[in-house]
Amino acid sequence: MISNKIFKLALVAMTLIFLQGSAVANTEEVVTKIDKLLNEKFQSNDAGAVFLVAKGGKPIYRKAFGKANLELNVDMKPENVFQIGSMTKQFTALSILMLHEQEKLNVNDNIAKYLPNYPNGENITLHHLLTHTSGIKDYTKMKALWSVAKKAHSPEELVDFFKNEPVDFSPGEHFKYNNSGYALLGRIIEIVSAETYENFVEKKIFKTLGMKNSRYANDREIIKNRAYGYHYKAQYTNRMMVSLTLPYSSGSLMSTADDMLIWQQAINNNQLVKQNTINMAFSKYKLNNGKPISYGYGWHLKDINNVSIREHGGSIFGFKSMGVYIPSLNVYVIGLTNCDCNSPTQITRDIAALFIE
Repeated sequence: MISNKIFKLALVAMTLIFLQGSAVANTEEVVTKIDKLLNEKFQSNDAGAVFLVAKGGKPIYRKAFGKANLELNVDMKPENVFQIGSMTKQFTALSILMLHEQEKLNVNDNIAKYLPNYPNGENITLHHLLTHTSGIKDYTKMKALWSVAKKAHSPEELVDFFKNEPVDFSPGEHFKYNNSGYALLGRIIEIVSAETYENFVEKKIFKTLGMKNSRYANDREIIKNRAYGYHYKAQYTNRMMVSLTLPYSSGSLMSTADDMLIWQQAINNNQLVKQNTINMAFSKYKLNNGKPISYGYGWHLKDINNVSIREHGGSIFGFKSMGVYIPSLNVYVIGLTNCDCNSPTQITRDIAALFIE
């Protein structure tokens, strides 16, 4: 009887050892494939990138490629700080959800409640802004933008810049990716919280979570480990300088790959809002006609090989970013590049696909 039990325990132990060994082998194989993909895309003497891949919240791949500064011939390192562009929208959306949970606003409120003079504001809700279904003209598509691009704008001035433009469609009729909506959300965060958007995000999110190398972007301050941004057309040039008050709450944050993993883990662990609140960010909503859209609040909700993912990219002068999370596998892939000539979007998805395969 005893020997039979010992035999069974030994068999279980051997099975676990075999499975653990198999898992390690599989991980090593995937890491080798990741390395091959990235080494083919990023060259040592070009503008570079940082990629981090985590499984179960733990990094299994973390590597830098190319140069953080071409003029000074400085190699990229995993700790470098990048502008993340439209990945900022995740932080804006979560800020709204934090205020929603605190009952300081409601995502179904119309924006006239906070911006009483906004045209048609009584028919546009925060939900419309969050899901890019408001129909408001995207100010980044306006030709007049370039005449004021280098000028600092207050949030009120930025809203005034686009608020009287003709709308593209009635609220809820279509999905059209829209930076204006997220600029309005930033302004509403300021009105409701009585803090600047910059201070709200830095105190309520970055400081709370220990994201020590994340901040609102600034071109004048000394930022340790800053990666410099570039364009490439026949040759490299330094990025075009525009006022960072322009992308504002739709695209003006900076971060690192390590901090973005902290962010993803905070979302998974409900560190900022409760589960039923965060679920609102990852719900697929519908247009007025019942047609579903593949965008929640601050994330695209798509799939790779029929496996559901959450993703968002960012593009801002000199920088591109992309993050993909696979909920069913608890795999997170983040790619940050310092040339808008070399997008990490597809290769980040390709790396995520390795785990699904």
